[in-house]
Amino acid sequence: MSSSKSRWADEDPEADALIAQRKREKEEKRRAKAEKQRREEEQTQLQAARSQSATASPNGDSDAPPKKRRRLSNEQQQQPTSGVDSQQNQVKSNLLQFPVLEWGPCRHVDNFERLNHIEEGSYGWVSRAKEITTGEVVALKKLKMENSPDGFPVTGLREIQTLLKARHQNVVFLREVVMGNKMDEVYLVMDFLEHDLKTLLDDMREPFLPSEIKTLLLQFLSGLEFLHSQWIMHRDLKTSNLLMNNRGELKIADFGMARYYGDPPPKLTQLVVTLWYRSPELLLGAETYGPEIDMWSLGCIFGELLTKEPLLQGKNEVDQVSKIFALTGPPTSQIWPGFRSLPNAKSLRLPPSYSSTQKGTAPPLLPRAKFPFLTNSGLQLLSSLLALNPAVRPTAAECLKHPYFREDPRPKPKEMFPTFPSKAGMEKRRRRETPEAPKRGQEAPKLDFASVFGGQTGGDAGEAGAGFTLRLG
Repeated sequence: MSSSKSRWADEDPEADALIAQRKREKEEKRRAKAEKQRREEEQTQLQAARSQSATASPNGDSDAPPKKRRRLSNEQQQQPTSGVDSQQNQVKSNLLQFPVLEWGPCRHVDNFERLNHIEEGSYGWVSRAKEITTGEVVALKKLKMENSPDGFPVTGLREIQTLLKARHQNVVFLREVVMGNKMDEVYLVMDFLEHDLKTLLDDMREPFLPSEIKTLLLQFLSGLEFLHSQWIMHRDLKTSNLLMNNRGELKIADFGMARYYGDPPPKLTQLVVTLWYRSPELLLGAETYGPEIDMWSLGCIFGELLTKEPLLQGKNEVDQVSKIFALTGPPTSQIWPGFRSLPNAKSLRLPPSYSSTQKGTAPPLLPRAKFPFLTNSGLQLLSSLLALNPAVRPTAAECLKHPYFREDPRPKPKEMFPTFPSKAGMEKRRRRETPEAPKRGQEAPKLDFASVFGGQTGGDAGEAGAGFTLRLG
């Protein structure tokens, strides 16, 4: 009787193929393991034979019992047995050894010779110095510690952290951190650049050419786009924090107020950014914001490059809001939805005639008379950067693609930029009557904006704005 499969047997061909493949894999692993074990045994026997021949007597008597073998180091096991091997090892020993980054103590500030003081900022003193060993000129920034009873200032930590993270050609390069003789003497060693834009604009007889403004803005936007891609807000962009060398290269500096942000943005302090470059949502008390505040500062710097003067020079917060609305027009629920929910907007009294006539949601164009030499495309870019509603301001990446930079005149090559005499060489930069950046720990003042549109103020008379009157028709 011929044998036949049971009717209970699995007749699935795919299952049979899978079982056969598993058996083959097990067999291959078994063979590989056996081959590896055989090679290890052969290597052990070969090493034992070499050790026995090395310990044999000089007269060739191999009957003597072998001595106990010492465990040889890798260097001893790899001793050359011929002239060729010796030559190869000599070539290897002559290879250059490069230093590897490792933890270690900071260098002392005495490695640098301080040449002259340049400027005092909100969070440190900047000096021009020379590294003694190389003779290279650098910028030496001493962090301010007197207002930090709890230890190392968080502004200094943030500046070091963000500068180490932001390695970009348009961001100032932090070389190292050095120490003095005391624990509160901490210095940042950075690349030295000859100028800042504020000093250049003050000393120039005429503003930059349109092609030069485009080159500066493109470099500024490139660095800002990189910072925002790394989730870093600068929070104190102004012309004095934009450095420039004599090769036409612009770099963003002074990260004492920089801060990482997220999505959704965290609750942050509203008292950031120097007053003349502070966005309207911060002035109205916003506590959640994002990189849009940097884009507003960019718009103020754009206008300053065009006119050679700061665009919005308010005496205080109320006066600053007055000047902003005088330039852009008052806010409405159409162009800035939800602005009434901001803490300081409750006291703002809008002209009733204006809100009834304002139509559309797009931000209006800024007055052409204030920027007579700006093209229509440039005016559109500037108006979008200075939009009251932060949600409609373009990002840095969108600005880089704006048609303003592709129309004539084209951006001037950096190599063709004019050079200027440095004000940081052997003299201090003169102090100007400009507001300083807010200091950490300072509380935001209680503001009353009832007088912005010419009404009666309900707060301190010292906070009264300049005001203006709208004339329609």
